[in-house]
Amino acid sequence: MSSPAAASGSGDAISADAARSEAARDLLARCIEAAVPPDAAAWFRQALHEASSSNDDRALVRALGLAPRRLGRADLVARESDAAAADGLHSGWDLGGLSVDQAARIALLLASYRGDEHAFARTVDELCRTAEINELVAYYRGLAVFPAAALLQGRAREGVRSAITPVFEAVAHRNPYPRTVFDRDAWNQMVLKALFIGSTLDPIQGLDARANADLATMLVDYAHERWAAGRPVSPELWRCVGPFADTRALDAFTRLLETGAPRERLAAALALRDCPDPRAADLLARHPDCARELDDKGVTWTSLAQQHTAA
Repeated sequence: MSSPAAASGSGDAISADAARSEAARDLLARCIEAAVPPDAAAWFRQALHEASSSNDDRALVRALGLAPRRLGRADLVARESDAAAADGLHSGWDLGGLSVDQAARIALLLASYRGDEHAFARTVDELCRTAEINELVAYYRGLAVFPAAALLQGRAREGVRSAITPVFEAVAHRNPYPRTVFDRDAWNQMVLKALFIGSTLDPIQGLDARANADLATMLVDYAHERWAAGRPVSPELWRCVGPFADTRALDAFTRLLETGAPRERLAAALALRDCPDPRAADLLARHPDCARELDDKGVTWTSLAQQHTAA
C-alpha cells in the first residue's frame, strides 16, 4: 500500500479537499460516537488519530479490519441536522443506509488523507482489490466525499461493473459521485446495467438531469431485445426515454398503451408527458384513461418504482 508522499496539484485545491475531508470525517465521527458505547467511542477516536498521524499504513489497515468487531454493524442513525450537514458538504451526500462500521471505514480513510491525491487513490484501489462485500460497500459509498474524485473514476466504474447488487448499488444509488464525475458513456452504461441486474433506477441521483438521446436509444434497443426473448421490461426504463423519444420509441409507447400491464401503461403515459414531440400528446389523448389515472392517483416515477420493487 502506498505511503504518504508530497502533495500534488494546486495548493488551493488541496486545501479545499483537505478541509472537506476533515469536515466529513468529523461529521461521521459524531454520528458514530453517538451510536456506540463509551469504550468503543474511545477506541474509534484513537484509531482516527493513528490513521491521521502515522506514516505506517498498517495502522489504517488494522483499524479498518477491526471496525466491525469494535463498533458493531448497527445502522448509523443520523439526525436531521446531520443529514443537512452532509448535504452541505457535498450536494446529495446521503448518510442513509450506512452501518456504523461502514461509516467508520469511510471516516478512517478520510483521516488518512494528507494531501497526496495519487497516494490516496492508490490506497482506495488497493483496499478495494482485497475487500469483502461489506467493506466494498463502505468504500464505494465514501466516493461522494473522498478526495481525488477524478482519480477514483476507474475504481467507481469497476464498482458498477460488479454483478453483486449491493456493490453496484453502493456506487449507483443515493450517491452523488456518478452524477458529478462520470462521463456520458460511463453514466449510460451504469443505467443500463441497473436494468440488466434488476436494480431500481429511482435512487440514482441525477437520473433525469443526465438523461440523453444516446441513452434513450440504448434503452429502446434493450427493451426490444427483452421483448424478443419473451422477457419483461421494467416500467422505469421509459423514464429516460420520454424526453428524447423518436418514432421508434413512440411505437414502443403505442405498444405499451395498447397491450401493456397496468404499470407499463402508466409508465408510457408518464414518459409521453415528458416528450416534446407533438405526436406524444396525440398518442396520450387516444388513451384518456391512462392520463386520468396519472392525475387521480398522483402517479410519479418514484411511486411506480416503489410498486415495481414491492411486486
